Amino acid sequence: MPEGKKTNKKIIFTRPEMFELNKKILLKRGVTIDSIAEITFQQQSKYTDNISRSMCVESVEKILSLRDVFHHVQLACEIDRLAEEKMFQGPIQDIIYEDLGLFGIDETMGLDVSGLYGTIGQTNFGDIDVNKHGIVKRLNDAGKEDGICHTFLDDIVGAIAAAASTRVAQVTNEEIAHEETGVKRFSIFDI
Repeated sequence: MPEGKKTNKKIIFTRPEMFELNKKILLKRGVTIDSIAEITFQQQSKYTDNISRSMCVESVEKILSLRDVFHHVQLACEIDRLAEEKMFQGPIQDIIYEDLGLFGIDETMGLDVSGLYGTIGQTNFGDIDVNKHGIVKRLNDAGKEDGICHTFLDDIVGAIAAAASTRVAQVTNEEIAHEETGVKRFSIFDI
């Protein structure tokens, strides 16, 4: 592009815009916020009493509004779409399309997203990645069908659920700490 010429392309978005764009592309790929929140609830309810589904949904929505997660979700969905359309060249086309077990870039992206909430987030992701809960299992299984590629999507969705699960634990612990100190209210969006 010549110096001084500006592009009209929008590349920077607000958090509400990123959330809406992520929600839209995930829905297009068959993933709802509730289906991710279900994994969050299943995982966290083993360790935390009295968590609500609404807190799990809220946590998933928070994660989906983060800039790094926006970039990961958009890239993951686009890579899978391009693989479905056979747009890559060379061996990488088949490696992605067939979801080769030794190909770990998809898990690396998942670890990056879940790592936004520390080591516990990554541990939670490992559990979801290995045990394939809920929508992650459905995506993984569907990705084995001809014409469908979910190599990156299943890991990103699992990572979002893992990060949200960790956030639920952090919010719950923050509430307990505030109760013990007598402070009644804090913003859960601070976490």
